[in-house]
Amino acid sequence: MLADWIELSLEGTVPTERAGRTTGGRFLFHAPGILELISDTPASDAQACVLSAGIHGNETAPIELLGSCLARLEAGILAVGAPVLVILGNLESIRRGERYVTTNLNRLFRRGLDEEGMEPGRAWELMAAVDDFFTRHAELPRLHYDLHTAIRDSHYPRFVVEPFSETATRPEQWEWLAAANIQAALHQHRHSWTFSHYSKHYHQAQAFTLELGRALPFGHNDLAALAPMGRLLEELISGRQPARAPASQMTFFRVAHELMRESESFLLCFADDTPNFTEFAPGTRLAEDAEAGNFVVGEQPLSVVFPNANVELGARAALLATRVEPPA
Repeated sequence: MLADWIELSLEGTVPTERAGRTTGGRFLFHAPGILELISDTPASDAQACVLSAGIHGNETAPIELLGSCLARLEAGILAVGAPVLVILGNLESIRRGERYVTTNLNRLFRRGLDEEGMEPGRAWELMAAVDDFFTRHAELPRLHYDLHTAIRDSHYPRFVVEPFSETATRPEQWEWLAAANIQAALHQHRHSWTFSHYSKHYHQAQAFTLELGRALPFGHNDLAALAPMGRLLEELISGRQPARAPASQMTFFRVAHELMRESESFLLCFADDTPNFTEFAPGTRLAEDAEAGNFVVGEQPLSVVFPNANVELGARAALLATRVEPPA
């Protein structure tokens, strides 16, 4: 039944039996797209883990990666050794193969949200699920990996975004991610209200947004390139200590500026297919906006990440980052 969970969730089907046994523990279907794995005897290195995918519906590789983990669990190749909350985010947008239906779900994860509609309603449901999960497992360290793929190519196809928070990232996290073949890291500079930020800001979890290559339709993903990340997910599910590699294998960046779309006439002054982490020299004009004016690179070169001129008014159209030293 675990191997069919993704398909059942996308069909909106609630199984007749919402709980069952699996290797090392049991599973519980809380709601479509919300599954909990519960270990009979948590391992000594167990953490309370939230593993989420499909917050944007056209980002399919992480969904397939989680599906592979669940299939191995059901086959008895993998055993549950930690409590794990597995989440499929925007079910309707996954069904449509679109980034979102009416608004970007990954900007809605904040308490006090006053928007209405399908995506705000789903944000409330997912926040409540995370709140309940971390409360039930308050004795364990908290971890949240929100798995995505990017809408464009990248000079670093697999990279991690560290949400801004007063909660410091533990050094071993960078070592785990380096061993999982993550190539770069981007430190956020302010609150962003993404799903990973929610867990870090409100629950003091170790939390990250992971970009695992390019967004492609189901069946077109190169999961072989994600095998090291798959091993990390399986180590977390089993409660084992993950493999480590030097953090210096990764290239680190910090956000220096956000480009915001303030008017209908907003324009990014570079090609639509410009890869993430493309660097622009001082004096380069990067954006034009009737409200905000032009943005020109100052004295330090800036690398662009997540450029998208077609975002909603008032939304972020790009991050601009500078290279920094790896964490000590």
